[in-house]
Amino acid sequence: MAKRIITFGEILLRFTTPGHFRLQQARSFDTNFGGSEANVAVSIANYGGDVAFVSCLPDNPLGEIGLMRLREHRVNADHVKLVKNERLGTYYFEKAADMRKSTVIYDRSDSAFAHLVPGMIDWEKIFQGAEIFHFSGIDAALTQGLTDVCFEAIAKAEEMGLKISCDINYRKNLWQYGKTAEEVLVPLMQHADILFGSSSEYEKALGLKDPKFKCTSAADHIDTYAYEAYCEKVKEMMPKCQYIFICLRNVMSTEHHVIGGVLYSEGSLKHTRVYNINNVIDCLGVGDAFVGAMLYACQHYKNDQDKVDFATAGSVLKNTIVGDYNIVSKEEVENLMKGGDAEVGR
Repeated sequence: MAKRIITFGEILLRFTTPGHFRLQQARSFDTNFGGSEANVAVSIANYGGDVAFVSCLPDNPLGEIGLMRLREHRVNADHVKLVKNERLGTYYFEKAADMRKSTVIYDRSDSAFAHLVPGMIDWEKIFQGAEIFHFSGIDAALTQGLTDVCFEAIAKAEEMGLKISCDINYRKNLWQYGKTAEEVLVPLMQHADILFGSSSEYEKALGLKDPKFKCTSAADHIDTYAYEAYCEKVKEMMPKCQYIFICLRNVMSTEHHVIGGVLYSEGSLKHTRVYNINNVIDCLGVGDAFVGAMLYACQHYKNDQDKVDFATAGSVLKNTIVGDYNIVSKEEVENLMKGGDAEVGR
């Protein structure tokens, strides 16, 4: 039986304008919970994996609802701290339409999570019996204190023999406390055994020119030579890393995305087929869905080709799910990765 995966991050209350309303038009909002590392945890749990989420929430009804939502999806939330007189981070989402891009507005300053500093979390207790520790660049983007917590957690995880998983997760609007993403992310990434990001995020962090994913339909093929050369450079800069995953996405229009995935491991590149998605329902959390499926696959599939195929198929299916969480089963992902169709399941 696979050991537990630990994810660390902030769970947020998401406010979404109904239909295709602009924020200025909205008189009500659809609400649900999300946040990168929470999304990853839910994906793993939906596939049947053992996963625990570590965070900090306000000790009030909003915090309790966040815990309820995690537990509804079988995520272990026993290590989420509840602190009185704190606030819950939120964000507002306006869905794209045709030529108009989607909009995300964060309201997470001074949240309970943002106030975490080293010494507040008992990492040694949390990591007992665990195999993988996952965090993302969003954690380090919020405050210096959270950057220090990330390094604290990594040091204890390495001491206890856990594998380190890092999602670059670059969000330019979050880096406001005086440090640049490059100077913070690279030292964190150096510890990763498993690394994930889009090629543009690797470019931002490491300065490597993005090969650009140019596929426009499922009939196209990934430029494997370009991505193999690219990943070789990443490996030179990140020698500890065993798995370098890249999610590839070309946005043709608001509802038409083309997706693929590559994995560089053991000195060679593995790549998926190209997926053509003509009816994107909700593109938020697609990268998190890739990571959740990726971490589950790293524990449950021996073949590296199967790992990247499963991760990419999980990511593709997230485009069809409203909200941040990828509520799909292992069987649904395996059906897609093996070329299954979309006929009615009877």
